[in-house]
Amino acid sequence: MNLRLAKLNDLPKLKAMYGNIIDDMDRNNISIWDEIYPCEFFSKDIENNRLYLLVEKDDNIVGSFALCESNAEESCVKWENSNDKALYIERFGVNVDYSRQGIGSIMLKHAITLTRNMNVKYLRLLVVSINKPAINLYLKNGFKQVDGIYEEIIDANLTLHEYGFEIDVLR
Repeated sequence: MNLRLAKLNDLPKLKAMYGNIIDDMDRNNISIWDEIYPCEFFSKDIENNRLYLLVEKDDNIVGSFALCESNAEESCVKWENSNDKALYIERFGVNVDYSRQGIGSIMLKHAITLTRNMNVKYLRLLVVSINKPAINLYLKNGFKQVDGIYEEIIDANLTLHEYGFEIDVLR
C-alpha cells in the first residue's frame, strides 16, 4: 500500500467510498456524517494539497484523511499547549471493505510521520462522543484525550458532543 496526495480525478471513487462508510456508520447508530459532510470538503482539500489517500497497487482507495493547519472548533477544548504548532486530522475514513484489518492504525502512523516531517509538534483531532470505534483507535495509537467538549447543535433534536485528542509527535 502507498500513501499519496489525492487528485481531482479521485473524487468519484472517494465519494463512493465515503458513501459506503456513511451507510455503515448509520447501520451502527453513528449517524454523524451525511451527503454534505465530509464529501463536499474534498475538492478544497485536494486544491490545498492536504487530502491523503492510502491506495493499493491498482489505485483502489483503502482509506483517506485530511491534514489541516487549523480546526474551527480547536479553541473549544484544552490542548496540552495551545501555543505549539499543530496539524488536525479531519475526514478520517477507512474503506468498509478493509474494516478490522489495521488500516486505521497504518493511516495514523502515516499522519504522525507526515506531521513529524513537517516539524510540527502535535497531531490533533476532534471526534464525536458516540463514535466509540474511532475513539478506541485513537487511544490505541497513543493519542490522549484532552479536557473540554465542543457541542455542535445540529437541530432542536440533535447536539453532537466532540472530544479533543492529541499526540506529541516529536517526543
